[in-house]
Amino acid sequence: MASTAVPERIRRAVAALDVRPADRLLEIGCGGGGAVALVCPLLTTGTITAVDRSATATSRAVRRNEGAIRDGRATIATAAFTESGLTAAGISGRRFDKIFAINVNLFWTGPARAELALAADLLAPGGALYAFYEPPGDRLAELAAKVSGTFAAGGFTTEVLHAAPVVGIVGRPLRPRRSPGRRP
Repeated sequence: MASTAVPERIRRAVAALDVRPADRLLEIGCGGGGAVALVCPLLTTGTITAVDRSATATSRAVRRNEGAIRDGRATIATAAFTESGLTAAGISGRRFDKIFAINVNLFWTGPARAELALAADLLAPGGALYAFYEPPGDRLAELAAKVSGTFAAGGFTTEVLHAAPVVGIVGRPLRPRRSPGRRP
């Protein structure tokens, strides 16, 4: 199933991630696993963990990426991107170099304060959060501004990447992450 076509927006987003062989990545909203399938061949000692709230989507992603899961390069779980969701899926306490989402509404439809705090806690020192979108029509600038504002309000620096037809917003936390197990 790995030969299933991957949409161009996912190809461009993965290219913009500049995946390194030892990267530890977390994908929020993995859908059918297209990005996982593109990332895994780029990894040697690195891994990708992918979550989606939909059991149907994660089932497709697991089928698509069976070999990478078997080899230990990929983990796919049905979970919401919340502290309790990741804990229930056995993912809490891990650190990631890159966390990314492709066409996930989370960061442009609301303040996403809890999710941004969670991302900051999950990122390894020097890590970054990436949000990629392929909006309809001429909405790239609007969406980039909204997500950049959300990231900034959540305590992240922002950078906008343009890889038409995709826009990517890269955020790096301004504050150091919390120690594992320490809650405010």
